[in-house]
Amino acid sequence: MGELVKYIAQALVDNPEEVTVNEVEGEQSIIIELKVAPEDMGKVIGKQGRIAKAIRTVVKAAATKENKRVIVEII
Repeated sequence: MGELVKYIAQALVDNPEEVTVNEVEGEQSIIIELKVAPEDMGKVIGKQGRIAKAIRTVVKAAATKENKRVIVEII
């Protein structure tokens, strides 16, 4: 899941080398922390959070195959 989030985020930002993804895995859920450069924060979140919501939707769909619950946090 983390690789998917990293791939999407790197395609959106101006500084792809500053994208870091940290996965914290529990029994039923996975928390994915996405960190980008401060000037790229708006590109990842989007207007009214639309891009962030789209990223969460795609990751949630991928996680459904593994019967896991995924939470994507943008730091």
